[in-house]
This record gives sequence, structure tokens and C-alpha cells, in this order.
Amino acid sequence: MARLIHERSARTGPLATINCAGLSESLLESELFGHVRGSFTGAHRDRRGWLDRAQDGTIFLDEVGEMSLRMQAMLLRYVESGEIQRVGSDSVHTSTNVRLIAATNRNLEERVADGQFREDLYFRLNVIRIEIPPLRERPEDIAPLLVHFLQTCSGAHGVAPPMLEDQALDALISYSWPGNARELSNVAERLVLRNRSRVISLADLTAVMATSGFVRTSAPEVPRRLNADALYDQMVQAGESFWTVVYSRFTSHDLTRDDLRALVARGIAQTGGDSRELAALFNASPHEYRRFRTFLTRHGCWPPDQRP
Repeated sequence: MARLIHERSARTGPLATINCAGLSESLLESELFGHVRGSFTGAHRDRRGWLDRAQDGTIFLDEVGEMSLRMQAMLLRYVESGEIQRVGSDSVHTSTNVRLIAATNRNLEERVADGQFREDLYFRLNVIRIEIPPLRERPEDIAPLLVHFLQTCSGAHGVAPPMLEDQALDALISYSWPGNARELSNVAERLVLRNRSRVISLADLTAVMATSGFVRTSAPEVPRRLNADALYDQMVQAGESFWTVVYSRFTSHDLTRDDLRALVARGIAQTGGDSRELAALFNASPHEYRRFRTFLTRHGCWPPDQRP
């Protein structure tokens, strides 16, 4: 979406994509603001950051919700004043004609409430808000996206793209796609690499989708409600994340609070009542603990006798 906005605009500068979750704080600072020679090990020459190099262009900050509070403060200063100070430099200069597009899969309102994201930066960035619906809410896009991914992957591997039987395609359209387009792209690649018949049956698809929580149903248009045991096994046995297995399904109304309570009760029984061990059991990382606790508390599923 960021690329589409940039390409259809009148901007003549580059599109720079920066993954805020994939870089350490120091590297992210250098990528954005640049550095001077000798400012850190490996800084053999002066280097301009993307906020400087992307004049008349666009910078796409992916996973902006993962920025540290220090980096958030530095980004806020730039957004408000256009001031850039390279790492290791005492001088400041301005660069203002850069468009920022920021994306996140986090709920930034919750992170603001938890003190993990600056409220002033949130309102500075939240000028024009574009919400991209999850794939499960736009099933009409699944078939054309699948065709695109199949053709792209087949071309990369020098093979003919496979065809899907109607039952297999119907099953894909009825699937909830917790991983959205990335998951669909991965499934398309597995279909290209693992199937030699070039015609994908429902049985072939079920085998490929087994690791993705795919459920084969006789009536694809009616989603199957997963019980607490199945959800528990997906996280504890298969190693999937709480946010993929539970959170995404709960927010799409595929799970009830009773489902959530039953799942938490089983986890508490397993961990002996230790709430942090519960988060670890459900594959929520330590820095996500407050978000995990807030979510369960908000929906009345946090055990009342558990301390934060």
C-alpha cells in the first residue's frame, strides 16, 4: 500500500522502507538520521540518513509500534521541526520535504495507555489513517491474490503454476487467514514446491496447510469454532503465538469469552497460577506481557487472584 501511494503521487524522490522491528536502536537511528565518521565501530565514513536522502520522496516506517521510547522522541522532534542530527555530530540541519508513512499491527491506543508509545507522536503520525482489513474480511481478494502469488513463485522456480480444484479454492476462501497476505503467499509457495501433479486437490491442500491451523470442513462457508483444547495445542504443542491463535480470532468474533476463559483456566492450571509463565506458555514474549495482561483483563478473563 505504501508503494502504491508513493508511485501514484507526484513525488520524484525515492521510496525508502525501514523495518523498525528488524533493527537495533542504534542501527535504526543511523538509518534514519545518518552518522559521522568515527561515531561508532564500523563508521568509516560520513553517511546521510534516509530522512536526509529521501528528499521529495517517501519513507515507509514498517512496525513503527516497535520503536523504543528514545527513538520515538527523536522521531517526534523530526516530525515537529524537521531537524536532523547525525549520530556523533554536534550540528543540526533541517529536512522537511519527506513524506512519512507508518504501519503497525499493534493497537497503538493500547500501547499509549500502557506507556509504551508516546501519545504526542501517535497524534502526530495519525493524520490520515488507512486501515487495511484483514484477508478474512475481504474473501473476494483471496482468489486473485493466490493466482498472483502462484504465478510469481512459479516464475521464480521455473515451473508452470499449478491449478486448484474448485473444492480446494472454496476451502481457501473460507479459511480465516490469521497471517493475512503473508500467510497466503507462503501457502502459494508450498503449493508450487511440494506438488508435482500441477492440479491441487482438497486433500493436497489439507496436507500443505496442516501447519497453519487449516481446518477441512464439509461446509466451507460456516467457520468451525475452535475449542480451548485445540487452541491450547496450537500454542503449546505447535509453538504458535497467542496473538495469531487467540487474539486475531477473538477480535474477529470467531471465539467467545467463554472460549477465552476456558483457555486461560487450562493455562493457569499448567503454570500453577504464575501469570508471567502463562504468557510464556502461550508464546507471548516478555515485552508483550503488559499487552497480554491488558487484553485478558479488559475482557474479564484475567484471574482475579493473579497479581500483575
